[in-house]
Amino acid sequence: MSSYGFIETKGYVGCIEAADAMVKAANIEIVGRASIGAGYDTVIVRGDVGAVKAAVDAGAAAAQKVGELVSVHVIPRPHPGLLEMFLDIEADED
Repeated sequence: MSSYGFIETKGYVGCIEAADAMVKAANIEIVGRASIGAGYDTVIVRGDVGAVKAAVDAGAAAAQKVGELVSVHVIPRPHPGLLEMFLDIEADED
């Protein structure tokens, strides 16, 4: 099963910059973006634990350069229904 990484920013540009840095830094897949309003955006990635951690580190550094980094988190081996419940993202069953 894959791990998931999350980067939350205040501002859309920081979110885009984080996503770009993450896909360039590691072999991960962007699986979604969530916006809760007031300028808060989260980009969600999936991959093996090492790749997700490397991607999130790179994304966080990139986001801080152009905007406000709010939160960063990696969930290794999440419960299969977790993201389906919150974000309508299908679980990866590998």
